[in-house]
Amino acid sequence: MLKISPPQNQNMELHKHPQHVTHKKKWGEYLLEFLMLFLAVTLGFFAENIRENYKDHEKARVYAAQMISNLCDDTLNLKSFISLLNAGAGKGDTLLQLLTDSNPQKVSGKLYFYGLIGGRDFNFIPNDATLLQMKSSGTLRYFNMRISHDVAQYEQFCRRLEIAQDRDQGLFVEVRKIRAQIFNVSYNDFVNKHYHVSPMIDSFVRTNPPLLTYDKSILNQYVELVRSRFVLLRTPKTADTLLRRAIDLIRDLKREYNIK
Repeated sequence: MLKISPPQNQNMELHKHPQHVTHKKKWGEYLLEFLMLFLAVTLGFFAENIRENYKDHEKARVYAAQMISNLCDDTLNLKSFISLLNAGAGKGDTLLQLLTDSNPQKVSGKLYFYGLIGGRDFNFIPNDATLLQMKSSGTLRYFNMRISHDVAQYEQFCRRLEIAQDRDQGLFVEVRKIRAQIFNVSYNDFVNKHYHVSPMIDSFVRTNPPLLTYDKSILNQYVELVRSRFVLLRTPKTADTLLRRAIDLIRDLKREYNIK
């Protein structure tokens, strides 16, 4: 005969499992979860920061390599510029000595030779392509403060030399005007074309070709203007300082960004 079990007590107590959804967490568990979340966010932030710094450093390295190339061009051009200025200043002093101690009619060949360089246009133009690109795009921030300061100083000396060259243009125009009153253009062309051919220049100097004028006041005015040009461009040795800063900046960029 089938026996039916009596129903269980409906009031039987329900036991709660520790992981049951209705389980109330202790404050220590909340603190642990918070710390784990905080640690994950912080590590993510640091990882992202490191990644961005690495990317910025690599971009700075690319710009540094480009700027080094520009600065190498500048150093070559500055060396030629300074050498030409020094040679011109020496010839200007010789020109003054000739007019002081000699009869212009007897040394006219030397006057053509030493007077030619005074009418030359002296001009240094920096290769600032990378710098202009970085300034316009705001990427100078990729360089550290020391490098950025050195770049700014270099640019400042470039502007100083540019100002001196702008002032020299006025003297250059006056020199060319007076030179046209003294020297025959055909003889000037000959000296200019054979300037570095010693035998031909020596022969030319000995022939003493005539000047257009032997007026002492005009000759003296020409010499003073020529010498003023070299004083303006060589004092206070802005080009020399610019060359040293270019060399130092190349060295610092290579060292900072490990460029060979």
